[in-house]
Amino acid sequence: MPDDKKTLLELYRKMVAVRQFETMAGEHFAAGEIPGFIHLSIGQEASSVGVCSCLRKDDYVVTTHRGHGHMIAKGADLKRMTAELFGKRDGYCKGKGGSMHIADFSIGFLGANGVVAGGLPIITGAGLSIKLRKTDQVALAFFGDGACNRGPVHEAMNMAAIWKLPVIFVVENNQYASTTPMEYSCAIGDLCTRAAGYGMPGEKVDGNDVLAVRKAAATAVERARAGEGPTLLENATYRMKGHFEGDPQKYRKTEEVESWGEKDPVERFARVLTKKKILTKKLAASILKEVHSELDEALAFAQDSPFPAPEDAMNDLYSTMEGGSHA
Repeated sequence: MPDDKKTLLELYRKMVAVRQFETMAGEHFAAGEIPGFIHLSIGQEASSVGVCSCLRKDDYVVTTHRGHGHMIAKGADLKRMTAELFGKRDGYCKGKGGSMHIADFSIGFLGANGVVAGGLPIITGAGLSIKLRKTDQVALAFFGDGACNRGPVHEAMNMAAIWKLPVIFVVENNQYASTTPMEYSCAIGDLCTRAAGYGMPGEKVDGNDVLAVRKAAATAVERARAGEGPTLLENATYRMKGHFEGDPQKYRKTEEVESWGEKDPVERFARVLTKKKILTKKLAASILKEVHSELDEALAFAQDSPFPAPEDAMNDLYSTMEGGSHA
């Protein structure tokens, strides 16, 4: 895939947008304005943006409880996203889904999932639908290292492999399943090596290097579109925030967090673009200002939106069938 100046700057802008959205969400959650829980992906921007930069609008994606970045990278509307987090009627799911169940079918985003590994059977089904309809779409699942030891992961990968489905499995190894370190819960060092058990390619990538992620994802997407079957990608990264916003993080040392902070994917890519003479301090400041302006508009939209009416609580629970009946 071409990495011209325009493309590189768009990658950077998306990463900045994800970082600033997550920062905004964390601040308003701490202020008590966002209900429920939110799980931020600060530190994982290279994974979400690098992967989604290789996808088309009609390609399918599912994600996890930590999915804001994936949705933004896929092209979601920031206003409707913010309204959904705030539980407002103008949100993507009319305020009923919130952070962990947000979706936008118009951009192929089949939804976040609060159940660990819950998205993989869904995306495998989407991959089967692609094959049956004979289109050249691909279906992609983001999941974490904590999901890798769940049964649905084995079932989904095995089924995708035996039927050569156009599915890409992306494990974002951020080193922790909630509070459990990966080296404690997994007997192997590289999760991508499990791909061999399903007869599919597996590759480990520096998940904090957006160009490395993009290159690996492009290869996987090309294979899927060509009918060559699934791929497992492991993006080695790190979440700079706790498992959930407000997590005291007593399970990891400050030195570890600081060490990974030096590998910050946004700052790292900024240095790459600066060295290439593509990004200047003035341009970086301009991009940040534009993103903040968009987020200010999204925040105002969310705050002005009404809450769902109590009488609407039972709406949208069933699919309306032809003739007005429900299933």
